Amino acid sequence: MAVLQHELTLGGAAEMLSRALPPGHRVEILQGRLTVTPPPDGSHALSLTKLGRRFDRAGIEDTDAEFVQGIGLWLPALPEDYAIPDFSVVDEDFRDARVQKNCYAANVFRLVLEVTSSNWADDLGPKVECYAEAGVPVYIVVDRKHGEVLLYQEPVDGRYPAPERYKRGQTVIVPESVGVTPELSVDTLLDGD
Repeated sequence: MAVLQHELTLGGAAEMLSRALPPGHRVEILQGRLTVTPPPDGSHALSLTKLGRRFDRAGIEDTDAEFVQGIGLWLPALPEDYAIPDFSVVDEDFRDARVQKNCYAANVFRLVLEVTSSNWADDLGPKVECYAEAGVPVYIVVDRKHGEVLLYQEPVDGRYPAPERYKRGQTVIVPESVGVTPELSVDTLLDGD
């Protein structure tokens, strides 16, 4: 009996896994490691909806930027690494910077935001490192596990300085470098209310 041997790349494994998972799951490769993000719960989804409304009210359509949900960010550290942030603010012409697999070059991302789910450790660990190495100017983590919002900005030599931390009852003001500066309620980001 003949045995066929097939070498599978990490990218190939990610594609196979994404086809095999139930709808709504997202496969990412972070620091050479396959990760799976579960579908968002209702509060997670509402947080992103309300976040988009805040950016609309702040006048993003009058700028050279757009906000998008769930598009791929090609990470330059390792050859097959990519992430799929929950929410991003990108240059208006970001589609011209497509790298591959519906992922776009990091230089068109002005802000990425993650709302934590059961895989919260990825958002607070590897993604902080990956987004800083990629040079993403602003990274916001809505940390539902610990009840706070973290604002990372202006990476230097591939690392973000210590984050600004915001608790319930406070407001996060998006840095001017993004192009618009909406004020974001920590409570709304955490709860979707």
